[in-house]
Amino acid sequence: MQYLRATLLPFLFALISCESDQNKTSDDLFSLLKNTESIRGTVEYANSPYVTAGNRVYMVGHQDGSFPDLGWHIDGEMGGIWDHPIKLMDGFQAQVIINEDSICLSEAKSFINYPFANRFQYEVGELEVNRLQFIPDNQEGALVEFSLKNNGSSQNIGFVFTGLVDLMPVWLAERKGIQDGTDEARYNQENEAIVAKDSQNQWYVAFGSDYRPEYHGIDMNPCSAINRGNGARGSMQYSFTIANGETEVIRFFIAGSDQSIEHLWTNYNGLKKEYYPLFHEKKDRYTDIDSKSKLEISDKGFEQTFRWIKYNTDWLMREVPQVGRGLSAGIPDYPWWFGADNAYSIQGLLASGMHEDALSTIDLVMKLSREANNSNGRIMHETSTNGVVFNQGNLNETPHFIHTLWKAYQWTGDKTIIDKYYLDVKKGIEWIESQDKDGNGYPDGPGMMEIHGLHSEMIDVAVYQAAAYRAAANFASEVGDGNKANKYNEKASALEKKINNEWWVEDFNSYADFRTNRSQAIELIEAAMVRADTINKLLAIEELKKTLKKVRSSGSAGSLNGYVVHHNWVVNTPMEMKIADEQKAKKALQTARNYRNRFGMYVTGMDRDESQEKAEQWKAFSYVGAVMTLPTGVQAIAELNYGNPDEALKYLKMLENSFSYALPGSMYEVSPDYGMVAQAWNIYAVAVPVVEHFFGIRPNANEKRITISPLMPTEWESATLSKVLVGDNELSIERSTKGDVKIYTINQTQPIWEIDFVSKDISAMRINGENVKFDPESSEVVVTFSGQENRIEIE
Repeated sequence: MQYLRATLLPFLFALISCESDQNKTSDDLFSLLKNTESIRGTVEYANSPYVTAGNRVYMVGHQDGSFPDLGWHIDGEMGGIWDHPIKLMDGFQAQVIINEDSICLSEAKSFINYPFANRFQYEVGELEVNRLQFIPDNQEGALVEFSLKNNGSSQNIGFVFTGLVDLMPVWLAERKGIQDGTDEARYNQENEAIVAKDSQNQWYVAFGSDYRPEYHGIDMNPCSAINRGNGARGSMQYSFTIANGETEVIRFFIAGSDQSIEHLWTNYNGLKKEYYPLFHEKKDRYTDIDSKSKLEISDKGFEQTFRWIKYNTDWLMREVPQVGRGLSAGIPDYPWWFGADNAYSIQGLLASGMHEDALSTIDLVMKLSREANNSNGRIMHETSTNGVVFNQGNLNETPHFIHTLWKAYQWTGDKTIIDKYYLDVKKGIEWIESQDKDGNGYPDGPGMMEIHGLHSEMIDVAVYQAAAYRAAANFASEVGDGNKANKYNEKASALEKKINNEWWVEDFNSYADFRTNRSQAIELIEAAMVRADTINKLLAIEELKKTLKKVRSSGSAGSLNGYVVHHNWVVNTPMEMKIADEQKAKKALQTARNYRNRFGMYVTGMDRDESQEKAEQWKAFSYVGAVMTLPTGVQAIAELNYGNPDEALKYLKMLENSFSYALPGSMYEVSPDYGMVAQAWNIYAVAVPVVEHFFGIRPNANEKRITISPLMPTEWESATLSKVLVGDNELSIERSTKGDVKIYTINQTQPIWEIDFVSKDISAMRINGENVKFDPESSEVVVTFSGQENRIEIE
């Protein structure tokens, strides 16, 4: 910690007691967290980010308690306190004054993360300081609580809080003609708080305490903060006498507004008055998150990972009243909305019981897409929280989102999905078909992987288009349009066949990265060789040399062919969507196992490096050499689609290796410690394999019917998944073993719903003690039952 002589402060320290606000609650919030699960950070990652999350406001700083400039989307400005579409503050500083020493609380001894709060611990001589941070739901404000426990003789303690104001607009504000003005701060006597305003905009922030300050000052800098921007600073000083063994608690309230000064004070005083019940409300809501799709297994490490990924996802819900409410992509640099990310993430939300969040995210993505693309069915790629669209949409996003829309209908049974979006589905199919520029049945352009110099056809785009046809056919059937449904299904079957015939590269036992002509393939291979040489990937260079030699001597120059060059993870999407032929899938899954490390799948397989344990810290933001959570989750699903639960569990355990690696309780975007500290699509990577495959839950809420086809990994002899939300039904499955008998106890809250239970390769089955007759030659047995509780025994 930083020590300064008190005489260096620009204001005097007075040894008098502060007056408490009449609304001050004596109970510290930390005491309310004693029975709440927490995870402690490590010294190695003290200088890395954390997030205090809220759907309106959130806070990002470092685990040592500091607020350095961080992030690249707005250079150095993605940390601090945000109230989208504006930033409020770069952060704050606290200072303790004992006798004549002034100590800045700049280096926390430890960082502890809770599902909905965080805590920093400091030691200042015999003074034990805890700093607790919490952001309530649906509030434009944050609370910071300091508790100071004196373990020595009675002491007079001074305390200084300095707010680092930086009111500024979010990314792409310049496209709306918005400019950042200079911030002006002053002390507001009536509210006993410092208030600041941007000189050119109606942007405000206020901060104060539940104590009356004995001194306040503007543009003081007692702890020598260095932050960029047009901000201002405000400091307030307090003092206490703390006896031996006693604890003093002081709270600070931070609120913002992009509307008016009146709205600011409504937010500020509302938070100051209601923070205690708001704390309890958020705590209760997180208990509810835990209770939905609740996994209980003997492997407590993975059970914890599963539970906290649900919390991580809730951290990313972003509500901006002027725009909408939906799941953002990641913290700190992607706190806005993406089409591609949510095509995956929404599926995880549905499997995790977060249906309201899934539906509001769908509504927002569809709204933004219509606005960006004149309602032509195309799904946007990226939109800032001010509503400005950065990218109207890559090719993979439209078909993939159509697939996700159908899954949302299956999980929720919400018929308004059809009413609102069936026309968009049809237009989306028309739009993606219109992107087939050469008429060969494949859209031309980038998908999830944008390869520099390539302007041809990508495997994931083709795969997700086939899935979109199936989804569109299902929607058409729901509205009674049989002719349309048949046409969509015919197109899906034809495209699936083409993918298996034209994208498979037998020499590599893999589907192709892309399809193009020979001359462009040679250019791409040569570029890949330069890239591999630049990042010193010797194995890739040798393989690329062989590939280049073969390509130069084979095929006609103008014909389009599939090429395996980069081993990008998207080559595994045919297995993710279960359209790969069985034998091709078996080979491709084996090939994919060559492109992973202990944290998961490489984004680009040619970057593999057995010695790489941590993501390299590049000076510029980059995904070169990255191992990422999404490709790893995709691979787990791919293995499960072809009957390999033990292999799938290996991938999920790889994800677990990244859990809490850097930020306790979270999983980074790039494994194990690079990119976003919380990433939305992680919920797809973790929840979908467990809920839809291990437990085999395939919902049809629209029909009040659920299919259960468990595919458990060998080591999960006992496993329970409780309160899985399907429409207005809640399903629980408990699995146990007794010798060679597998026992499934299935409960549902809507006993009239029918359940189809699917078993494979069994010799005997009993339901509620009664034998089930079936053809012993059959490889698959399906039994249908209803009722609140049923017990199935399988041998």
